[in-house]
Amino acid sequence: MQKFVLPVVALAALASCRSTQSKAPGAGAATVSTITSAPVQYPDTKKVDHKDDYFGTSVADPYRWLEDLDSPDTKAWVTAENKVTFGYLQQIPFRDKIRERLTTLWNYEKFGIPQQEGSQLYFSKNDGLQNQAVLYTQQDGAEGQPDVLLDPNKFSADGTTALAGTYFSNDHRYMAYATSGGGSDWQKLKVLDLKTRQPLADELQWVKVSGAAWYKDGFFYSRYDAPKKGENQLSGKNEYHKVYYHQLGKPQSADKLVYEDPKMALGFRTVGTTEDERFLVLYLTDGKADGNRLLVRDLTDPKQANSFTTIINSYEQNNSVVGNVGGQLLVQTNYKAPNYRVVLIDPKRPEEANWKEVLPQTEQKLEGVDHVGGYLVASYLKDASSLIKVYTETGEFKHDVALPAIGTASGFGGKRDSKSVYYAFTSFTYPTTIYKYDLASNTSTVFRAPTVDVKPQDYVTTQVFYASKDGTKIPMFITHKKGVKLNGQNPTYLYAYGGFNISLTPGFSVARMLWLENGGILAIPNLRGGGEYGEKWHQAGMTPNKQNVFDDFIAAAEYLKVQGYTSTEKLAMAGGSNGGLLVGATMTQRPDLCGVAFPAVGVMDMLRYQKFTIGWNWAPEYGTSDNYAQFQNLYKFSPLHTLKPGTTYPATMITTADHDDRVVPAHSFKFAAALQAANAGPKPQLIRVDVNAGHGAGKSTKLQIEEWADVWSFAFYNMGVNPYGK
Repeated sequence: MQKFVLPVVALAALASCRSTQSKAPGAGAATVSTITSAPVQYPDTKKVDHKDDYFGTSVADPYRWLEDLDSPDTKAWVTAENKVTFGYLQQIPFRDKIRERLTTLWNYEKFGIPQQEGSQLYFSKNDGLQNQAVLYTQQDGAEGQPDVLLDPNKFSADGTTALAGTYFSNDHRYMAYATSGGGSDWQKLKVLDLKTRQPLADELQWVKVSGAAWYKDGFFYSRYDAPKKGENQLSGKNEYHKVYYHQLGKPQSADKLVYEDPKMALGFRTVGTTEDERFLVLYLTDGKADGNRLLVRDLTDPKQANSFTTIINSYEQNNSVVGNVGGQLLVQTNYKAPNYRVVLIDPKRPEEANWKEVLPQTEQKLEGVDHVGGYLVASYLKDASSLIKVYTETGEFKHDVALPAIGTASGFGGKRDSKSVYYAFTSFTYPTTIYKYDLASNTSTVFRAPTVDVKPQDYVTTQVFYASKDGTKIPMFITHKKGVKLNGQNPTYLYAYGGFNISLTPGFSVARMLWLENGGILAIPNLRGGGEYGEKWHQAGMTPNKQNVFDDFIAAAEYLKVQGYTSTEKLAMAGGSNGGLLVGATMTQRPDLCGVAFPAVGVMDMLRYQKFTIGWNWAPEYGTSDNYAQFQNLYKFSPLHTLKPGTTYPATMITTADHDDRVVPAHSFKFAAALQAANAGPKPQLIRVDVNAGHGAGKSTKLQIEEWADVWSFAFYNMGVNPYGK
């Protein structure tokens, strides 16, 4: 099934990274009382007399001017703030050593999951320090050196243009591919002839929230109209998403409009085609509810040439087509199944009474299903770790897939005639390894295993369950070196997300290994709002229940301190995107909770987020200030609006990027200005703004290493810890 899965609108960006040497440099790490932070002189940020009225409540917005990203004043402010931030970071004596160690750690081969197309395998590989992974091709089963198909490092001089997606035609002749510049969500679609290895002239612009669904000599895709003259393409509100069909060799201006809704400005319209190209599947969201409608067109039926059949009409549930068995569709849905199930639906009789249940709901959440080789490979979550089960197309259980350890397995995609598939397995100290899986014999063999400077046996991961404020048990993974002493003195990095049905499962990160090898503790709780336990868990952290997420995070921090892992002074809390909101809200509610805070690319102005790019799509998760009851709820936890003058806040480094057009950087700009004005304590309140980077996806290796070096340097420095001794 060439489906385009509706994207989550905020990223749980856990950086990729790796681990320890036989002589770990952190072995001599010591708490050094002489490490002190120099006083910081912040830029003089002007205030304007701007107020908004929300249902009779007047809300001041003195930094509204920072929303104008093209303004010379805003650009000058960013330059001044970066000068302060990097001046502060440069004084940290061990910053260069951390960067050097990260560079050494990062320098190993990293492989993507192969995709088989005909007799060829296609997979990505980064040799170690390349800014972008390279796409290779190799004869299936052949030995020897694979050939380079596309090298994104040649897309731009500075390595900031990324390969954002690949989409193969069903005859294996062409590959459409998406590129993204500077981390933007805007993409260009181009086409490569796989036979000649030459690019075609086709280039499609203003593509966002889209794949490429092949049909005959072209493909379906989704796009917006070009931004209006004078509109900032990185912050302007995106409206009227449309579906088009592009025929190879023709200009984009000749593309055929397939679907639009001129009466509905908000919502995504995305499409996929089944492998046999019989069905065109249309997914519709409305920006108000959390799910999607599901419609199909039988492309073999001339009577449906310009129409769609509605399969599921409600926006309230999440529905996706897994594949088709002849004229019937296999659909994964959480309709009447919060943990998801798979049903068989006949488009000619789509009424619920005619559905056939293939995979019933279970106690474990069904994360995803691949229809491959005549089987259904189902990925479940058990306490935030992967369980993989194989069934026949009719739902008969065949066997479990044996995994190397407790962790995360992903992949398993393939074709109807596939005999084997590929998947990746990873855990906190288990570097991402690629396996080839034989469907009939239920056996896995290593396809590519990285050689990483890490000794997994030196570390231990445990999962605990702690009580939140209302008594709900919350799971949390805790990873550290074996033999750690619970004396309350361990530097601890508490990372979470808690939203948008996203599950935080075990994963290897070379950046985090630097933290661990220097005696740090990594703690990742699975807060409500995520998808670890299905839709009920998700809804328990959505509006109007968002406070549950903050309470869960606060309780995680308190648990770590009570159990002797760490102390307030040596605890750092972190999160990105929706997790940036989490950190911002938590530090305003409990400024005494931790010593260091890292809100990254966060949603900080909860009263205006819906006015930029695709922010309107987050309304089901948060609610909006356009609704009285929802405004009252948002106003209570919006980080920008809950900062209190005269308060001592933890040492904070806000991170964002100038090309972030998902959570526009104005959120972080305004929060930083307000935080610097409100803080009464001696600890630094900094903002670090990356240039030519976005929300996180596609960020170059160079920028990732630099950012992580600064994060760890800032954390250790403000905890009074020198990871490299005196």
